[in-house]
Amino acid sequence: MSKCSLVLFLIVLLVSCTEKPKYLDSNIDIEERVDDLLGRMTLEEKIEQLGGTGFDTKVNERFNIPLLKMTDGPVGVRWGQATALPAAVALASTWDRELIYEVGQLLGRETSAKGRNILLGPCVNIHRFPVGGRNFESFGEDPYLAGQIAVPYIKGVQSQKVIACVKHYACNNQEWNRSSVNAVVDERTLHEIYLPAFKTAVQEGNVWSVMTSYNKVNGFWTSENNHLLNNILKKEWGFKGFVVSDWGASHSTVGSVNAGLDLEMPYGTYMNDSLISLEMKKNTIVEETINDKLRRLLRIRFQAEMSNRESKPDEGILKSDEHKKIAYQAALNGMVLLKNEGNILPIEKDKIKSIAAIGPNAAFPRIGGGGSSKVQPFYAVSPLQALQNKLGNSVKINYALGTIIKGDIQIIENKYFTPRPDKNGLKAEYFNNIDLSGKPLFQRTDKEVNFLWYYDAPRWDLHGANDDNLFSVRWTGSINPPVSGKYKFQVMHNDGVRLKLNKKIIIDKWNDHRKSRIDETEIYLNSSEEYEVVLEYYNNAGVSEIKLGWEIPNQNLLDEAVSLAKNSDIAVVFAGLSDHFEGEGRDRDFLILENQDRLIKAVQKINPNTIVVMISGTPPIMESWADDVLAILQAWFGGQEGGNAIADILLGNANPSGKLPCSFYKEQADSPGFDDYRNENLISNYTEGIYVGYRYLDKYNITPRFAFGHGLSYSKFIYKSPVLKKTGDHKYELKFTLSNVSEKDGFEVAQIYLSPVKHSIERPLKELKAFEKIFLESMESKEIVIYFDEKDFSYYNVNNSAWEIDKGKYNILIGSSSDDIRQTVSLNTLED
Repeated sequence: MSKCSLVLFLIVLLVSCTEKPKYLDSNIDIEERVDDLLGRMTLEEKIEQLGGTGFDTKVNERFNIPLLKMTDGPVGVRWGQATALPAAVALASTWDRELIYEVGQLLGRETSAKGRNILLGPCVNIHRFPVGGRNFESFGEDPYLAGQIAVPYIKGVQSQKVIACVKHYACNNQEWNRSSVNAVVDERTLHEIYLPAFKTAVQEGNVWSVMTSYNKVNGFWTSENNHLLNNILKKEWGFKGFVVSDWGASHSTVGSVNAGLDLEMPYGTYMNDSLISLEMKKNTIVEETINDKLRRLLRIRFQAEMSNRESKPDEGILKSDEHKKIAYQAALNGMVLLKNEGNILPIEKDKIKSIAAIGPNAAFPRIGGGGSSKVQPFYAVSPLQALQNKLGNSVKINYALGTIIKGDIQIIENKYFTPRPDKNGLKAEYFNNIDLSGKPLFQRTDKEVNFLWYYDAPRWDLHGANDDNLFSVRWTGSINPPVSGKYKFQVMHNDGVRLKLNKKIIIDKWNDHRKSRIDETEIYLNSSEEYEVVLEYYNNAGVSEIKLGWEIPNQNLLDEAVSLAKNSDIAVVFAGLSDHFEGEGRDRDFLILENQDRLIKAVQKINPNTIVVMISGTPPIMESWADDVLAILQAWFGGQEGGNAIADILLGNANPSGKLPCSFYKEQADSPGFDDYRNENLISNYTEGIYVGYRYLDKYNITPRFAFGHGLSYSKFIYKSPVLKKTGDHKYELKFTLSNVSEKDGFEVAQIYLSPVKHSIERPLKELKAFEKIFLESMESKEIVIYFDEKDFSYYNVNNSAWEIDKGKYNILIGSSSDDIRQTVSLNTLED
C-alpha cells in the first residue's frame, strides 16, 4: 500500500470510528433511527425494556436509552405537590375544547417540571351506571363527547413532549372485583359505545400510549386480549405507540407478549428475560414480536424528543399564576347550574344581610376523588373560605356542619388545637419505616389529621421512600375541648394506630388491618383544661388512611344548622361526597345521600330561600328535595380552585356555562347497568347493548331528573334559521343562528343530535354528533356552521365487521341539551 493510500485509509477509518450513530442523529427519519438502535441491541437488552421498576423502565447503560418515567394522574401530577385540577367529569362538563387543550399543556409542563415524561391519563371509560367508582375520573356517558374532550387533552400534554396515556382499554366500567370480572360485550356495542373514545384518541389525538384495564373482555384479560390489542388497536386503527399494562394487570407471559402488550408495569413479573427466553426456545414467542414492541417503545421516545438529561422541578411553573388561572377556569366552566327557580341566583348581596353556609362540604375543600387521580395541591380553597374572602364584612356568613357524610367522622378542627407562636395544628414526624424508629425523615405542622393517601404517601415529602408505601407518623400537640362532658374520640384508619391523651392510651389497634375501619372510645374532658394528645400511625404497604375526629357532647348538628338557616336570609347547603366514597378500587354502595337528604329537607322547610351546591364526582339521587329547593348547582370535585369558582357563580361574579356529561337519574333502577352487577360468577353481561345513558332513557321513555347536556345560564339564548345543504356524497353543511337575548354575556353549548326516522337496523332515538361552545356578548348573534360526513350516519355492521352507512331518513336536532331541542331539520340519505 502506498503512503498516500495508507493515509487515506486511516482518515476513512478515523471518520468511521467517530461518525455519530444514526439513532443519535435527530435529523434522520425516526424509523431509520429506531431500526439502527434496534439492530445494535442484544435480545437480552430488548427484553429488559419490556418490564418496569415501579414507575420507571429499566436502565440501558450501553446505549443510554432514556428511561420512561411515569406519573399519575389525569387531573394533576402525583409526584409531589402540584396544581390540582377539577375531576375529569368536571372537565367534560366544560364542553370546551380550547380550555381542555390549555389543561393538557399545564399537565405536560408540570410533568416535565417533576422530571417525569409519561402522564397516565386521560381516562375515557364510559359511565355505564352511576355508582361506578371511577366515573368521576372519566368524561361521561357519551362516546363522542368523551373522545372530543380526550383529543385536546392529549394534544396539549404531548405539545410539551410528554407522553399521554389513554386508559383503561377497555370496558373498565366498574371497580367491584375489577381484577376478576369478565365484561361480556357484543361487537356492535364495543365499537359504538366503549371503543370510540379510544379510537378518537388514537386517530385524531395521535396518543403515544394506551393502558390496558384490569378486567376481562369476552373471556380474555385485556392485557392479553389479541382481538382488542392487535386486531383492533394496532391493525384496524393503525396505532403506532406502545401498550402498557395497568399496575399488576398482567397474567401470563405468552398471552401478554403475543396479544400485543408492549410494557408490563410495575415490574416484569411475566415479561422478563428468563420467562420470555424459555418460551422462545419452545417457539411460542418469536423475536420479531419482541422487535415490534421495541420499535414502538423507541419510536415514542424519539417522537417525544427524550433524553436522559434530568429535568429539575421548576417551582415557578408549578405555582405560576397562569396555572392557577387555568385551574380556576376549568372549575368555573365545568360547574353546571341545574335549577334556578325564581332567579334566586345570582345572590344579590346588596339585598341580604346574612347567608347560612351549611353542610359537610362547606368548610373543607373536596378537590377530587380518591385513588390514582388524587392530587396534593399547594393550597385548596373551601366554599366557606371563598365566600368569606369575597364578601368580607358586607354580608354575615353563619356556618354549621349540619351532618357528617355517612361512613365518615367529624374531623377535630384546627381551632381546637392549642395555638403556637408559629402556626396552629399538630407537630407531625414522618418516618420511612413502620415502627417510628430512628430519626424522622422530615417534620412539619399538620393543621388536622384528615388524610387518604394512595401511592403518594409520603412520596411527596419522604425523598427516596420505597414504592410499597411503608411509613409511620407521630402527631403531637395539645387540644382544648369547647365544653365539658363525655367526648367520643374516633380514629378512621387502616393498619396500626394508637391514640394517647395525657400519656394514657385510649385507643390501641397497633396491627395490620388492610381495610379502613373506625375505632372509638368515650372519655370525659373538662373545658377548662388543656390535654396533651399523641396519635401514632403506621401503614404497611398500599393505600393509607388516617383521620382523627370526635363527637362533642350534647351536640345536635342538625338542630344547629336549622337554627342558623332560620335566622339567615339565604341558606346554602354544601352537600355531596368525598374521596372516601368515590375512588379507585371501589364502587359506591348507594346513590341517596341519606342524612344529607334529611338536612336539606329540614333547612328548606325552615328557610324557603334554600340553594343546594352538590360537590361530588357522580350524581346522587335528589328526588326527596329537588322539587322544593330553589336552586341546585352541580359543582363536582372542583380541584384547588373549586371554592372560588363556586363563590363566584353564587355571587354573580361569573356566569355558569357547564353542561352535564351524564344523565342524573331519578332512581337507581333507571340505569340498566345494575341488572347483572355484582354477579357471583364474576360475569357482567352488557345486555343493554348500545343503550347506555340517555340512549337507554330515550328507548324506554324514562324521564331523568336532569338530562344529558343540561345546564342553565344567567343568560338567555335562542336558536333560529337552520339551513342544511348537501356538499358531497354523504356530506352536509348545517348553518343556524345563535343569539344571546339577555343583558348578560355568556357561553352556550349548542348540541347537535342525529335522530334516525327511517332506518334499516335498530338505532338509538338520538345520538350526539357535534357541539360547539360559543361566547356571546349581550344581544350578540353568531352564525354557527357544522359539518357532517358518512361516519355520522354509520353503524357497526357485525356481519362484515365494518362501519356501514344506514341510508334512511334522519332528523337533525339542534338544542341546548338532549331534552331541550330548539330546532329540527330533516334529510333523506336514500336520495344520495
